Amino acid sequence: MSGLFVASGIQQRTAEVQCTDGQLPADFAETIAAAKAPLILRGLVRHWPLTQLSLQQADTAVDNAKACADYLLGFYNGRPTQIYQGAAGQHGRYFYNENRTALNYDTRLGQVDAVLNQLLDALALPDPAAAPSVYIASNLLQSHFPGLQDSHSVAIPKTEAAFATEPDRVSPDRVSADRVSIWLGNQSLAACHYDASDNLACCVRGKRRFTLFPPEQVTNLYPGPLEPTPGGQAISMVDFAAPDLTLYPNFPQALAAGQIADLAPGDALYLPSMWWHQVEAPGPFNILINHWWSSAPRYTGSGMNLLYHALLCLRDKPEHERRGWQALLNYYVFDDPQQAGAHLPAEARGVLAELDEGMARQLRAMLINRLNR
Repeated sequence: MSGLFVASGIQQRTAEVQCTDGQLPADFAETIAAAKAPLILRGLVRHWPLTQLSLQQADTAVDNAKACADYLLGFYNGRPTQIYQGAAGQHGRYFYNENRTALNYDTRLGQVDAVLNQLLDALALPDPAAAPSVYIASNLLQSHFPGLQDSHSVAIPKTEAAFATEPDRVSPDRVSADRVSIWLGNQSLAACHYDASDNLACCVRGKRRFTLFPPEQVTNLYPGPLEPTPGGQAISMVDFAAPDLTLYPNFPQALAAGQIADLAPGDALYLPSMWWHQVEAPGPFNILINHWWSSAPRYTGSGMNLLYHALLCLRDKPEHERRGWQALLNYYVFDDPQQAGAHLPAEARGVLAELDEGMARQLRAMLINRLNR
């Protein structure tokens, strides 16, 4: 299936994300996750109490929103959280200033209950869309809403790793644990970016549109500065609502390879790591809960370390040297990871053998020593 992507000056046929109904299959790891392609699961979390509450009829939208807010506050422990605040008129687009040197919104610490009251007050305005943007992003349930996860999470049938994976910010000693987060706000647009973790995004209140692109479309998405960024990763500089094809002429090629996922309350989207995605929440009071998890060993650290190191060590070398290092990286890293040491005796493989926490610490120490020379 496909949908028509319509923006100022451009119309492009873009595929819709494959869709299925019901629960996650028992062979999720072997089928859905292994495919590394997005998948919509219609109605997956429709049974959640908060989703049911958001779907209930009320006398006014404010009454329904207040019921959802009161339900959340019953779990909130009062801890401050990071809040994004944007000016009225920017339609919730969390982005950059004109010269791309600073972000176009403020970040502050505040209380969840104050944000919920701000959302409710805006709903009572003649035009709620004219209110300033306010957004709480990726607030861990365990740290701020203890108990909510008991009835608002998904048992994801996946293979548990024998090693420690991506750190759990609540319990860093645990071998492997999902990060379950809540996202609250009025109209918002998270510019196109990627995440280094797998994601199951569950729409609870309001609607969500994800516009998704496979990792190889990075060139056609025109990423912005590496610092500062809204969430740690570079974001696309293209305004999807009004793309400037003089500056970004290959953006239509990204759209041709992209996919669109429209979620209603109760729907979920499986989003593989490293896929680029823009997320739009058009309503005046939106709630999303997501699971993040990783199958990468914790000792690998952030891939951004490699990118920064390569910018330092490789980017400005002569072209023939860059191509030579590209071949070496393919051999040692990107192709079959076992091939580089397969012809060597086990005792001679050193760092070419399978890594573990101990070997990773040795590599890290060696790199620090070399960089400090």
